[in-house]
Amino acid sequence: MIATLRSLFLVGAMTIASAAEAEATRSILSFDDLRGWAEDDHGAALSVFLNTCGDLDDPDWRALCGVARTYEPDAARAFFELFFRPVLVEDDKEGLFTGYFEPELDGARTRTDRFKYPIYKMPPEARAEGPWLSRRDILTGDVMQGRGLEIAWVDDPVELFFLQIQGSGRIRLSDGGALRVGYGGANGHPYRSIGVELVRRGVLGAHEVSAQMIRAWVRKNPEAGAELLLHNPSYVFFREVSRVAPEFGPLGAMNRSITTMRSIAADPAYTPLGAPVWVEKDGEKPLRRLMIAQDTGAAIKGAQRADIFFGTGEEAGQAAGKLKDPGRMVLLLPIQRAYALLPDEF
Repeated sequence: MIATLRSLFLVGAMTIASAAEAEATRSILSFDDLRGWAEDDHGAALSVFLNTCGDLDDPDWRALCGVARTYEPDAARAFFELFFRPVLVEDDKEGLFTGYFEPELDGARTRTDRFKYPIYKMPPEARAEGPWLSRRDILTGDVMQGRGLEIAWVDDPVELFFLQIQGSGRIRLSDGGALRVGYGGANGHPYRSIGVELVRRGVLGAHEVSAQMIRAWVRKNPEAGAELLLHNPSYVFFREVSRVAPEFGPLGAMNRSITTMRSIAADPAYTPLGAPVWVEKDGEKPLRRLMIAQDTGAAIKGAQRADIFFGTGEEAGQAAGKLKDPGRMVLLLPIQRAYALLPDEF
């Protein structure tokens, strides 16, 4: 998981978009309705909340952020219960949780026979409103050539494709160094899933689709695989991120580091960025945890849709790639905001 689109989503991010409000139903719950609430580590959630709440411009949230700084971790549960109310926001889609991570790729600052797949910065003309060139146009044409837009070169086009889906990553350089890249913009085309396309073609069953299966198929079928990657017209550009220490997570949509298993990517049309969200993920390994909506994603759309950040590296990637579970997410809103949603009932 996570993405600007990122900085753009911060405009009005602390209000729920009116179009989304019209399509969604909202109900206020009690904390007793949150399964597993009492057993969570609320202090850990409070720490992550504090990472981004100071950047919020809305006066309601800014006031709560100031209060939050006066609470010790062992009193965090009391803070959330005193100043927030759980709000269940639902649209016409079933709840779905997936995972994302920060990949690590092997690369170099200059092109070599091994490292020949470029990670590009965004060209100025691609920032204009409306869709720019498609992935196919960018990768098979010469529009990017000779302009010095390459940040680095990597050795695997499949991993580069998944780097674009995740939106950020680390590059292990051949000279022993490393660099980090973050989301730098997109070409404006809608994301089209290559997993769904493989199912449509009958190559994989719906139950077989995972990042690992897609990687394996593309590598086993290099020519058809290269063409499959072009099926997704969306293309993500990057920027080099030098101000984040290696021990911290990548930057999310709020331009702050996100936290393993405490940060989620959500749809800002329904979930204000920076808001606490109670996650009740079902499936083989149920999860009940208070997380913070600090990221977004092109494929994360809907009131009950979220991507859970699993961390950095291969192990995190394997875990994130397997996650596709039902459940529900409950938004925590400041009391006055929560009751304002239901003026006729209170």
